[in-house]
Amino acid sequence: MSEFESVLYDLTRFFLFPVMSLILISLAYSLLALGAFITEFWQRKHNIYASELANFSHTLTEFKSDDLELWILKRLERLRIVTRTSPMLGLVATMISIGPALLALGEGEVSQVSSNMVVAFSAVILSLVAASITFAVLTVKRRFLLEELRELEKACDKKEQENALS
Repeated sequence: MSEFESVLYDLTRFFLFPVMSLILISLAYSLLALGAFITEFWQRKHNIYASELANFSHTLTEFKSDDLELWILKRLERLRIVTRTSPMLGLVATMISIGPALLALGEGEVSQVSSNMVVAFSAVILSLVAASITFAVLTVKRRFLLEELRELEKACDKKEQENALS
């Protein structure tokens, strides 16, 4: 390997630990988000859920759907980021691990090949699990929040109609 290729190789190996750390953080976040979602789902099912969107809408001086939609987007942003970045992180970790595996294969060190491939496949599996969990939570939570927004809009329209009649 030339010196330039060696520097590139060392640089990519440097990123394995941070990428694997981000994958584990994504997985932990997805599990926390799943737990919070299950709690919220149970509360909604038993009609004891206190709507954060409704509470936020009461803090506004004037009802505007755009402000509430922006609040919803901010609320779902972390889930969307984890959903989209986790698979990429898994791919990066896989590619970083495959480099040393290929070098070991060329040198006939089968045990090194297998240990690097275990890291590669573990990374991609964990990242896809994190992305799958956050995608499911994101999808249903978005529907919940948009349903709440629609109910608030209906209530506001009804209030405006009543004020117009009086």
